[in-house]
Amino acid sequence: MVNRKAIGYITANYTSKDKSALLESRPLASCPFMGRYRLIDFPLSNMMNAGIRTVGVVLPGNYRSLVDHLGSGREWELDRKKGGLFLLQGSAYGTAKHGLRFLLRDIIANKMMFQRASEPYVVMSATNIVFNMNLSDVIDAHERSGAGITMIYTHADRDVDDATRLNIGDCGRVQAVDHGCPYGDNEFLDCFVISRDVLLDICESYASADYLDLFEAIQDDFGRIDVCSYEFKGLAVGMFNEETYYKRSMEMLNPDIMHQLFTHDRPVMTKAHDVAPAKYATGSNACNSFISAGCHIQGTVRNSILSRDVVVESGASVSNAIIMQSCVIKRGARVDNAIIDKNNVIPANTELRGTPDDTLVVPKVPLS
Repeated sequence: MVNRKAIGYITANYTSKDKSALLESRPLASCPFMGRYRLIDFPLSNMMNAGIRTVGVVLPGNYRSLVDHLGSGREWELDRKKGGLFLLQGSAYGTAKHGLRFLLRDIIANKMMFQRASEPYVVMSATNIVFNMNLSDVIDAHERSGAGITMIYTHADRDVDDATRLNIGDCGRVQAVDHGCPYGDNEFLDCFVISRDVLLDICESYASADYLDLFEAIQDDFGRIDVCSYEFKGLAVGMFNEETYYKRSMEMLNPDIMHQLFTHDRPVMTKAHDVAPAKYATGSNACNSFISAGCHIQGTVRNSILSRDVVVESGASVSNAIIMQSCVIKRGARVDNAIIDKNNVIPANTELRGTPDDTLVVPKVPLS
């Protein structure tokens, strides 16, 4: 099924305003999630499941890991002769200013993609808020409303300082956007549908303000452009810094929460790897954990998330931790309340311990 109404546009060239060792060698969009996924998998899968077969991804400066993950776009049915995956030029956006992610300069620089499209709508999405929804319903609602823009929001399940709050008035029209969203208020999911003609008009009308985010530039014209809203009632997992990344990842170990994000009718696709299943040695102990293919478990793993090819040697213990690809936890070592990035070898009988409120982060080890 091909959606003839919309193309996709994903911004991946922003980062957290809080410095993080996890982002020194990769963009936020390619951060691992749940062991086998990357954050960009979720907006891509939302678009794939809606039949969108033309998607542009705005690249950051440190794009290597992202391009390696995306490849030709085959996993998301984007390796096509007509349409497909487009890797777009991105500006040095730096931190996500005021929590918004759609730099007008990037949109203008890549407007040829929108000019050449025949589809009347564009779905724009960031990557730091993970959710699984039927975008076809949003596109149809946008078409019926006749609005210029339809912003997707949910009711915040906690205070989110780095999120964007929508001030929604009569008939679901958005009147303004504000930085920071308190519990229960309207949290923007950094995803919206915009009419292609309206987008091209914005590119022309606001060219002199291209250093602003799209919603900063048009904030005085919300009434003229007619900005509408669409409520998403499912699970939305926002990750804005190391603390929220760790806590929201750990919440996925609860099956009731995890099953709200991963559904049979809307699968989340990711890059395929030809790796043998995880191996559990006699005497090993693993419980309440996500353990990816290629792992070799000889010791103890509890309440943790392990990416591919992680080795936990006999006598070693991992609990309440995120262990990324190709790490080795040597015999007798203990890791607790920590994020261990790629390629680390934790020496024998070493103890690495954070706390639930102060997660220990060990940076990635570059391959020599």
